[in-house]
Amino acid sequence: MPDPTVVSHHAIAPRAEPGAAVTFTVDGKEVTAPAGTFLIAAAEEAGVYIPRFCYHPRMKPVGMCRMCLVEVSGPRGFSLQPACYLPVADGMEVVTTSDKVRKAQDGVLEFLLVNHPLDCPVCDKGGECPLQDQVLAYGPGESRFVEEKRHWAKPIALSELVLLDRERCIQCGRCVRFAAEIAGEAQIDFLARGDTMEVNIFEEVAFTSYFSGNTVQICPVGALTATPYRFTARPWDLDQVESTCTTCAFGCRVAVQSSANRVTRLLGMDSDPVNQSWLCDKGRFAYEAVNSDDRLTEPLVRADGGDLDVVSWAEALSETASRLARVREEHGPGSVGVIGGARLSNEDAYAWAKLAKGVLRTDNVDAQLGDGLPAEVVLGLPRATVDEACQARCVVTLSGDLREELPVLFLRLRGAVDAGTTSLVEISPRPSELSALAAASLRYRPGELGALVDVLAQGGSGDAAPRGLDARALAAARAALAEGGDQGEGVVLVLGRPSLAEHGALVAEAALAFVRALPRAKVLPALRRGNVMGALDMGLAPGLLPGRVSLEEGRGWYEAAWGGVPEAAGRDTTAMLEALALGQMKAVVLLGADVLGDFPDRRLAERALDAADVVVAVDTFLSPSSARAHVVLPASGAHERTGTTTNVEGRVTRLGQKVVAPGQCWSDWMIAAELAARLGGDLGVTGVAELWDEIERLAPSHAGVTRAVLEGNAGRDGIVVPLPATPLPRPTRRPRPFDPMATPGIEQVERQGAPPRAGLAEPLGGEEPPAPLAPSTGGRPPMLRAPAHIDAPPVPRRDGYALLLVSGRRLYDGGVAVETSESLAPLAGTAAARLHSSELEHAGVPGGGRLRLRSATGTLVVDAHADDGLPVGVVWVPFNLGADSDSDVGVVLDAAAAVNDVRLETL
Repeated sequence: MPDPTVVSHHAIAPRAEPGAAVTFTVDGKEVTAPAGTFLIAAAEEAGVYIPRFCYHPRMKPVGMCRMCLVEVSGPRGFSLQPACYLPVADGMEVVTTSDKVRKAQDGVLEFLLVNHPLDCPVCDKGGECPLQDQVLAYGPGESRFVEEKRHWAKPIALSELVLLDRERCIQCGRCVRFAAEIAGEAQIDFLARGDTMEVNIFEEVAFTSYFSGNTVQICPVGALTATPYRFTARPWDLDQVESTCTTCAFGCRVAVQSSANRVTRLLGMDSDPVNQSWLCDKGRFAYEAVNSDDRLTEPLVRADGGDLDVVSWAEALSETASRLARVREEHGPGSVGVIGGARLSNEDAYAWAKLAKGVLRTDNVDAQLGDGLPAEVVLGLPRATVDEACQARCVVTLSGDLREELPVLFLRLRGAVDAGTTSLVEISPRPSELSALAAASLRYRPGELGALVDVLAQGGSGDAAPRGLDARALAAARAALAEGGDQGEGVVLVLGRPSLAEHGALVAEAALAFVRALPRAKVLPALRRGNVMGALDMGLAPGLLPGRVSLEEGRGWYEAAWGGVPEAAGRDTTAMLEALALGQMKAVVLLGADVLGDFPDRRLAERALDAADVVVAVDTFLSPSSARAHVVLPASGAHERTGTTTNVEGRVTRLGQKVVAPGQCWSDWMIAAELAARLGGDLGVTGVAELWDEIERLAPSHAGVTRAVLEGNAGRDGIVVPLPATPLPRPTRRPRPFDPMATPGIEQVERQGAPPRAGLAEPLGGEEPPAPLAPSTGGRPPMLRAPAHIDAPPVPRRDGYALLLVSGRRLYDGGVAVETSESLAPLAGTAAARLHSSELEHAGVPGGGRLRLRSATGTLVVDAHADDGLPVGVVWVPFNLGADSDSDVGVVLDAAAAVNDVRLETL
């Protein structure tokens, strides 16, 4: 048996020396732990639980609540000291159960209850409250105070999502410390002094954090509550499963809780390599969309150009199959396309890829909606994990604003930079929330990225640098890259799409040039769509087959397994929509894809849907695009299906089904299987488990990742694919015991009652599972490598009278997850343009105002504001934030153009 006293890295003090170990005693038991580990963590992992309130393993200790006082030996004998603030030392003797310790705990709790209301029956925290539990386990049992308690007006709305009941606050400071340390947004703090002290926000600073829900989750009492959950359920009324959030592509581990077949709450699970218990507010509260009354519940078919009518599944499937078969027979397989799939599970995506490429024999398939990067580049570059990015000597971000697109990745990188473990170089056309922490922020105008990378990474001459590039920033960036090591050994490039108004091929070509210059650097993709990485892995991209295999390399392997594959590489989303608009394609299947609202070029999407002979939408809501479809098939959504998903680093994690889909919704794999049968094919599977078995058997990237591996201890935090061929160095960390005080509400749903008393906590048990290894190739085709070059459209000569357009995502946008979530919808806001103050002066509105943006595709009227962080000659407008179809930046975007320019007109 392993020594259960070997301690995790989770609570290591900053002064710890790696590799050193000390031996000490806790209640007479000898314990070994790394030097610098805080006593509270070392004791817990040795099986001795010490009560606490302010301590949280993911934040710096402060020793505020004094609940963790224990007796510790010293030169003058034993004295009471806070276990959360005291690093262990060799020969230290600790007593956690003496009369003196009990009296101290008794006194702390008695004082906390002086003004704490006895409203447990109506408090949201009742039944999962650390204060309630610890008063029962360690408290005095009765109060000596008979005076009137303090009263406050309640509740106070700190934001649209968080409410504050001040009289319940025990001033542990968890919320204050999270906001400042983890989120970097000190928008909540202690106000006043003495018995009037309270936690609150500042009058001039709103609580607008994207991570405010975490303060509710870690609050040890009911002082902070979430508006969507307040007065909704009790812990003993809830059931839960562990799952993965698919709101973005980061893959945060969550506990999904429900009551009466309605999702009631999501709580962040502490998955060390991924989200470390944190969630963004969109991921935490977008579950309201699952419960929406606007969900599609029945199949719909449009007859003879009329309205969509409700039909049976048999009729809808037959109608879909007959229409697609007719188009295929009359115009060939290349006349049919499939757009979307990033919202699906891996198994669902594989089923649709097999249907499209193995049955319909079309390679016009793309899970990215014109807002990603070429799949062969994303999948072919050497992949970094999130941990590797956070531990790299230098991280280079070439992406959109990570706080808006991948919020918890932003937290992880921010924490690494703030801790001084890595330096950050930011390459972006506009400032982001990471700019203030960056060693260097390099600004460029659309079309100049290639020149900037050449000057930065390849040592090009300064004469070739983009106009206006800050020479000091360039020097600082070069110095940071040099610190990364020889040939970029310690460098990680975080690669996404900096602007939707600049062609993705230009970004991909710049990334390839970066890796050529630094061949030992690794790349962490930063694509935002929920399971886009899994969809690409499963072959939902032109020219690819499941397992990161090119169509040509995998042709023989998949022809033998599927019976056939497409003859040639197909079109991406932009090319498919252009072909539909020109009549070169006739039919399209939309897999949860709203091309009218989510594809950058709205006018092209409109022309394509108007011209298509057949549009089939498989969706959870009747979006603007599915409302134009000829057949609409209702599908299961998040938390209504089992399977797996893949995050940006290639980590495969499990999805847990918590509720039953409404009405007659089907899982996507079932829809694909039934359509295949009606089209004369056979997917050869009858369930999700069989689909995964086939993926593991056929896909080279997933070889060896069996269901047993995913469901065992080795898969508790997911499995990064592909598996290594040889054993990697064993991690020095071990999983820490689950701390119900750090994340109240998860453990309590499973087991009601007080936590173990001091000295009775269960120690860790069981071997750290060995890391799985990749099996022999078994004849599988080789996985693709990134191409040497990407064909990108030429950048035209700049129009001297126009501004170059930059457009990106906001966390709260006009997408279905926000629009159908009652609590999130008001946060979306409206689009506004931002540009350098000199451009506003030139336009005749120096103080800002209403402007018209005119391009070759349309016009857009927006409010304009000054932002001198933007380069001169650039205007930034957020995407998918228009109040209606004509007020979104998509109306002035040309998705096929290398760059987009617009002219300003005053109103």
